[in-house]
Amino acid sequence: MDVLPVRVPVADLHFDRHNPRLLEHIDDETELLNVMWREFVVNEVAISIAANGFWPYEPLLACREDERYVVIEGNRRLAAVKLLLDSEARAAAGATDLPVISEARRQELQELPIIITTRVDAWQFVGFKHVNGPQSWQAYSKAQYVAWVHNNVGVPLDKIAQTIGDQHSTVQRLYRGLMVLEQAEKEGLWDRSDRAKGRFPFSHLYIGLSSYAGIQKHLGLNGPPADRPDPISKRFFPQLGELMVWLFGSKSLGALPVVQSQNPHLRQLDRVLANRNATAAIRSGMPLTVALDVAKGDTAKLREDLVGARRLLQDCRGKVLTGFQGDPELLDLADEVLLLAEAIVDDMRAAQKRLRARKRADTENEG
Repeated sequence: MDVLPVRVPVADLHFDRHNPRLLEHIDDETELLNVMWREFVVNEVAISIAANGFWPYEPLLACREDERYVVIEGNRRLAAVKLLLDSEARAAAGATDLPVISEARRQELQELPIIITTRVDAWQFVGFKHVNGPQSWQAYSKAQYVAWVHNNVGVPLDKIAQTIGDQHSTVQRLYRGLMVLEQAEKEGLWDRSDRAKGRFPFSHLYIGLSSYAGIQKHLGLNGPPADRPDPISKRFFPQLGELMVWLFGSKSLGALPVVQSQNPHLRQLDRVLANRNATAAIRSGMPLTVALDVAKGDTAKLREDLVGARRLLQDCRGKVLTGFQGDPELLDLADEVLLLAEAIVDDMRAAQKRLRARKRADTENEG
């Protein structure tokens, strides 16, 4: 790797089509620039460069691929400079609020400093900086990078963790999450382009696979994450396909994700999948809340509802002094609540008597 930077015209610098932050593969350079503007918060970088210039002490990292310079570290900064220099590119990307730079700044930005390297030589620096370093990526981008280093460079997962200063378990979980995602797509069970929403919360998948026993059992996973590119066995493919829809939805099926937020929905889904009847309920299209009630069972749900009813009645009693003005309808409604409460108590006492009688009969039969 050349350690001294060289200056290269901006026009000769190209975006990395394999950028780990890209959710989908994009070949077109203009579309890459537009996606980065929409999703990578390029505006903050562009405003800083417009005001202060390009920081020469942090050159871009680039490699030679297909007879051109491909920037493998610093794509946001390259995007910012390209937008500042090209009004047509700004219009195409919708970056119309960027400042107009002076002619002196324009001339200064015509060339940028780069260090020429290779992806293999640069993986440790890029990984430390973005996987567990000062400019940390989102979970999906981290998983993409970990998987590339492991699968393409051949570095063991524990070595990757050690090099980038992360825990081995985190690297394992990220890797398995991405492998499960790619396995679902490879087998035609689900595709990220079919997700119901633009946002892709990859953390739902990798945390679900690593932290929730119900989800793990649903997919036939046992023990800690293994170093396998195809973690799910074939007989669990149907369960994998439905899990992806529950996590991310499906436009083609008209299905919204069951897990709208990691807390509490992922935990609730885990509890549902640990119960056969509750799993059948959510498969039938019932809402997560209904399936969760099935998973809890009638005894737990009865206790939960009675506690909730007591709390509401306590609140009601506190409002009688100021809220009841002699309205007979309100009094009738309170009488109905009283009758219903008495009926519940009567039913519970009758059930208690039946249980006691059955217990006595069982004891006598044993004797």
